[in-house]
This record gives sequence, structure tokens and C-alpha cells, in this order.
Amino acid sequence: MEIDSDRIRGQISELVKLYHKAKFSPSKFVPGETPVLVSGRVFDEIELQYLVESSLDFWLTTGRFAREFERKFEEYIGVKHALLVNSGSSANLLAVSALTSPKLGDRRLKPGDEVITVAAGFPTTVNPIVQNNLVPVFVDVSIPTYNVDADLLEKAVGEKTRAIILAHTLGNPFDLEKIVELCKKHDLWLIEDCCDSLGSTYNGQMVGRFGDISTFSFYPAHHITMGEGGCVLTDNTELKIIIQSFRDWGRECWCEPGHDNACGKRFDRQYDDLPTGYDHKYVYSDIGYNHQLTDMQSAVGVAQLRKLEAFIRTRKDNYRALHEGLAGLNQYLILPQPTENTDPAWFGFPITIAPGAPFNRNQLLQFLDSRKIATRLLFGGNLIKQPAYREIHYRVAGDLKNTDTVMRDSFWIGVYPGMNAAMIDHVLATFRNFVAERN
Repeated sequence: MEIDSDRIRGQISELVKLYHKAKFSPSKFVPGETPVLVSGRVFDEIELQYLVESSLDFWLTTGRFAREFERKFEEYIGVKHALLVNSGSSANLLAVSALTSPKLGDRRLKPGDEVITVAAGFPTTVNPIVQNNLVPVFVDVSIPTYNVDADLLEKAVGEKTRAIILAHTLGNPFDLEKIVELCKKHDLWLIEDCCDSLGSTYNGQMVGRFGDISTFSFYPAHHITMGEGGCVLTDNTELKIIIQSFRDWGRECWCEPGHDNACGKRFDRQYDDLPTGYDHKYVYSDIGYNHQLTDMQSAVGVAQLRKLEAFIRTRKDNYRALHEGLAGLNQYLILPQPTENTDPAWFGFPITIAPGAPFNRNQLLQFLDSRKIATRLLFGGNLIKQPAYREIHYRVAGDLKNTDTVMRDSFWIGVYPGMNAAMIDHVLATFRNFVAERN
């Protein structure tokens, strides 16, 4: 009897739907007992069905779902080229590394060149600068936007400054108009780290469209998830080819896995001192990596993209509810503020303990933790005071006064779509109870 594989696939898909209902049905929220997370994966049977569909293909590397995601993501952000990678951190590494390519001629970054950034951020925004033998130049941030103080950047530019890499902190875009203008004035590369800001806009345009290169993360904490995963975007076709080379072992060839001779000249070219006709698939033009993503992860991403707009709306609604609910405590807590001309798709809700408050950050965080409300610090605080950065070569432009304040007094709570009204009410009541006890 002939086995109908398509019919079996359909049966498997229906079983997956039933499995999701049995395994992942939501439980009732109990204040003080059920954890209120800062972030987490939000999914239903569709993600599981896509994941199983991909696994049944048994195409274990990048494939059809990856291509579909890249095309849809290019359309959503509004750029020409999107390249999926295995994490947002890898996306940042590839973005900076690509700018060191000899193919860029006089504009390539060379060892000792400076890259402006902030110390009040996530390590893997800064690490690629160090890893490529470049020099980070740290500039202070503003509170309560938690982004770089754009007015300080002009003085930070020196003779060796060649690029700027900055993250849109917790989804709040930095002052793109001023920074893009500065980059044009001084002929600097701009990398937008959008790992926390998918769906945020500046003057009505998506972040990720302003820099020479932009990066995104699809870790479970972020706006959509593939488990692990990230993406590098650019409108510059030359940069796209270089980034792809660095992602794919540094090779010259751009053929997708399982395909050969897309250029039609696989055995017809001369490369430096290699023998004439050396196989194009094994010509290496860059010191690259393997940072590709599996198709099973990409399949989850395709399903998540269908829900992105709903996720963003919920994040904005949760942010608004928290901001309105905590407004009466502004004597004790500095609440976040969007950058002018922006509409953030908030990743988290940052808070700083106000000067003179009758409590410190640790006391508040321990109280929240006792009520099962999760918190996170604003990443590395001041990275140059972290153990890993004791011996790196860097420059500080001005002082890092606000960065140190972030390190001592700031933290953030969640706004992710897994939070509901009952959870937000519990969070607000807990903050009020804590302040009332201290008074």
C-alpha cells in the first residue's frame, strides 16, 4: 500500500494543535504566587505546527523558511537586505567585522580606529569593537531616556573616530536625526543596534532604516522569538555581500546550502596566488565565521511575524498602564520618557530611584522579588567597571555621571505580551505598598 506523506503531515499538524492545548493551556494568575516575568516567549499552536513542519523537511540548516522570513522582514522594516544569523550578539559582531573588510578601501576600519558607543548597555554592543582591535569611546547617557546624550557626541569625535554603534535602549529610539547628521558631517559609519526595539519608530519610520547597518535579536526575551536568532539589515548591496561572507565562513561564494555555481563561473576565475580555476566555493575573502540559523528556528520566526503587530500593541498598552499607575510615586521613582519624535515599542519599563528616596534599589528589588515580581538591572550598568573590561583600551569623552547613576539606582520591569491586567494591577499595588511601608 502506498503511503501518503502529505496526508500524514496533515494528521501530525492536527495532533500538534491538540498537544499544544493539552500541554500549554494558561493557568490562573494568583498574585504573590504566580511569577510576573520581565519577558518570555508568547506562542500558540501555530508556532509548534510551523516548527514540526520544518522538522519533517529534515532540512537542518538554513532553508525555505529562512528565505521567507528574510523577505518578509525586509518588507516590514523597509530595507533591501536582511540576513538571518544565530543571535543578536552575532549580528553585532558581523556588523562591526564587516566594516573591517579590505573591500571597503579607505573607509574600512583598521586596528586602533575609534568607535563611539555607551557603557550603559549590553556587553555585545561593545564587545565587537574590542574583538576587532578597535577602541571604544564611551559617552554618557541621559536619564530618563537612557540613551546616549546626543549633544555630547560632537566633542567625542576625534581624529581616529570612524564609526558609531548604539542601541535603542529598551526599545526607546535614540536621537536619530542628530546622530545621522553627525555621521554625515564626519563621514562615520552608523550601526543601529535594534535588538530591543523591533517596531519602534522615529518620525514615523521604523528603526533599523537609518544606519548603514542595523541588527536585531530574536532571543525569547525580545519582541518575537526563534529561541536563538538574529538578523543583520542594510540597504547597501556591497555591505550585504561582505556581511554574508563574514557570516558564511568568510567565503567568496554566495551560493545557498545545497546549491552550486549560482555565479556560473565556479571554476573560471583567478584569485590572488591560488591556481587558476580554483573552486569558487572554497575561496575565502574575509576572516569569517559560521553564524547561520537553522530552518527550524526560522519557521518559528515566520509564525511569530504574523503576531508582531499585536505584540507591539500589547507592549505599548502595558507600558502606558504602568506609567499611569506609577505616576503618583514620582517623588520616589524616576519614570521613563520617550525620546522626542518617537513611538517606542517598549522592551521594558526602566525606573531609577529618585535622589532622596527613603529606600535604595536593593531594598525595592528584594521586596518585588518576595512578591514574585521579576526585575532586571539595565544590563552592565557601567561596563568599564565590569571585570571583563579591566584591561581593554578605551577612551571616555566627558564623564559618565549618569552611567554611574544607572549602575547604582536603575532597573526595569516587564511589559511583554505575556503580562495581563491582573499582573499589572499586582505590580502597581506592590510598588504602592512598598512606598507606603517606607513612609
